[in-house]
Amino acid sequence: MSQFSLSSTVVSHEGDRLYTFEYAASVTQTSTIVIERFVQLGLIEPKGSMLHSREIARIAQIQRLRQDLGLNLVGAAMVVDMAQEIAQLRAQLKALQSS
Repeated sequence: MSQFSLSSTVVSHEGDRLYTFEYAASVTQTSTIVIERFVQLGLIEPKGSMLHSREIARIAQIQRLRQDLGLNLVGAAMVVDMAQEIAQLRAQLKALQSS
């Protein structure tokens, strides 16, 4: 990975921006301990010690569901997964209807 202009960001060989756990914790208003717990539970997938922006968005979504609906970590992750799957199915349906 090559360094990007910010110390909290690097660019992967594929050209994706990756962010530190500290940056993710700051953006999602949580802590690196929470981020590490998400990794341990398999709720997010880091690239080494860095996170893709989609993983940071996932953290924010899970945290929002926990706060707004009182869901536990695993339940919130399941809701996020189901919402993502529904969005993908809708996109596939729309593509099929267009052809």
